[in-house]
Amino acid sequence: MKRIALLSDTHGYLDDKIFKYFDGCDEIWHAGDIGSLEVVDALEKIKPLKAVSGNIDDATMRRICPDNLRFMCEQTDVWITHIGGYPDHYSPAIRKEIYANPPKLFICGHSHILKVMFDKKLNLLHINPGAAGNHGFHLVKTLVRFTIDGSAIKDLEVVELGKRG
Repeated sequence: MKRIALLSDTHGYLDDKIFKYFDGCDEIWHAGDIGSLEVVDALEKIKPLKAVSGNIDDATMRRICPDNLRFMCEQTDVWITHIGGYPDHYSPAIRKEIYANPPKLFICGHSHILKVMFDKKLNLLHINPGAAGNHGFHLVKTLVRFTIDGSAIKDLEVVELGKRG
């Protein structure tokens, strides 16, 4: 069983309030637009980090964080990318692959819109944790926590960090 803290779109900023939400988590996952190596370093000091680069991340960030991560967590096939879209509106860059070989859990960021949806056609859970940084049009900074227990994804929790600064 693994407890995951999922965030996206920090754009180089980590709210001081965020750190307490990593307690009890086994890993931190970041769905891109990290914004700086300092954010990566700060998160890696707390918990093991899995992160993808986003469209604002520079070449240095892209060398350490790939565009896509696909891996098994427990018995759950996970795919994390930054620009992924959502059920019935997947990004052209991933559409062919997601329909040919769907994961059980599909995670993306980019839109700054918190969204948790089940895709009945592909039998997968889609999560976009919204945005945890101050840059963008979102009004409230968010992250998502959940548990992966074997092939079950459960105990999903949305955390509001407060208004964008």
